[in-house]
Amino acid sequence: MKKILITLLIAITANTISFAQNEIDALRYSQLFYGGTARSTAMGGAFGALGADFSSLSLNPGGIGLYKISEFTFSPSFYTGKTSSIFNNSQERDDFKYNFNLGNAGFVYTFYKRGNYAEGPGFKAAQFGFGINRLNNFNNRMIMEGFNESSSMLNQYVSKANGVKAADLNSFDTQLAYDAYLINPKDSTHYTSVVNRGVLQRKSVTSGGSTNELVISLGGNYSDKLYIGATLGFPFIRYSEQSSYKETDSKDTINNFNSFTVTDNLNTSGAGINFKFGMIYRPIDMIRIGVAFHSPTYYYAMQDEYSRRIESDLASNGKYNVDSPKGSFDYELTTPYRFIGSLAFVLNEYGLISADYEFVDYTLSRLRSDTYDFSNENDAIQAKYNSASNLRIGTEWRLNQLAFRAGYAYYGNPYWKNVNVSKRTVISAGLGFREKDFFVDLAYSYSKQDEDYYFYNPSVIALNPVKNSMIGSNIMMTIGFKY
Repeated sequence: MKKILITLLIAITANTISFAQNEIDALRYSQLFYGGTARSTAMGGAFGALGADFSSLSLNPGGIGLYKISEFTFSPSFYTGKTSSIFNNSQERDDFKYNFNLGNAGFVYTFYKRGNYAEGPGFKAAQFGFGINRLNNFNNRMIMEGFNESSSMLNQYVSKANGVKAADLNSFDTQLAYDAYLINPKDSTHYTSVVNRGVLQRKSVTSGGSTNELVISLGGNYSDKLYIGATLGFPFIRYSEQSSYKETDSKDTINNFNSFTVTDNLNTSGAGINFKFGMIYRPIDMIRIGVAFHSPTYYYAMQDEYSRRIESDLASNGKYNVDSPKGSFDYELTTPYRFIGSLAFVLNEYGLISADYEFVDYTLSRLRSDTYDFSNENDAIQAKYNSASNLRIGTEWRLNQLAFRAGYAYYGNPYWKNVNVSKRTVISAGLGFREKDFFVDLAYSYSKQDEDYYFYNPSVIALNPVKNSMIGSNIMMTIGFKY
């Protein structure tokens, strides 16, 4: 019964405007893969119980309380996203994209108590932090190709157009296909496709952008046992996607048809606000226990700008280019809360081992607008997505001024298992060099994620998924100054 409901809701969502904001957007902006500093990245992001690192301001604000001296850091980064794709047992295709970015930049200022007031129990210090952390990187490029004997994207356009008069077709999909002579009328409200045989299907997608968070944090150190902190976060989103989908009569079996191409452009921007609170408790010197709560992020200023072009090559009937209007839509998005529990063992100056557990329920994402009812899309969010558990583990070992680090992270599948599987694993390593007033850290992380991708809606038109394997490689350097 659950599988039937999910399929139905996917079909309902797909029959809205092609560029409509939907559950895919909600998940994209709800998933976070913390960047920050090279030290944190090298240790798999497992910093919830450690602190004294700028990344903790977005992870567990209690970590700001462990700063004993003021500090400024910035972290340039070089990222490569690569996707390998197989469709209908065709030859594997792959493509990649490079991206230079900034993992973090910011400072923490520490206020210490002086004189006799610093002796005995009580607050020893207070900290103020300000800066930016990267939370997600959307840069990627993929090419997918294979021969499809059973269906065409035009079948979906026909299914959507049937029952609608030509004058009332959708100006972002069915009207374009109609004007390009790819779907033609059988009568006043029913249509047929020019593609009636198998076609070679090929799609390329290039995406870019990121989610970054401006943070303002306050923290304190109570008796060198309890460290508390709070962060007011202002995340902002920049996302772009350009895609080109083409069907070609590669076997020359379709009368009066060579090919058609659908080119889409989408640009999304958004700004939001959230609140984070965290604590780290040190019962004995070698043990640290951390807890953190992240409120839902309220993106109050989301905007999509989009357009589409359809080009057809109909052999003796000629070639046609048809453009959609320039579309724009403003809306709101609320992403889920997060809970993080952490544990670390610190072995004096020799080394440490740290672990974080994070819980997030993706069914709690919501889309809203004053001009559109998102009830179908929000139903699809609850039907397709699930809660997920994320685990991060890291270690660091020191030799005089050098530190050697390694980490592992596992981000659980956000989907119900009968919808899709999209787990992500990250392996990382790095090293650092520290002087009294200066430090340099280097990190490398390797991430892998497999996910099914559909050229068009499989619940409307029979279609096998593209099997995508996405690999990300990130090289980061953090330069820091203590003062």
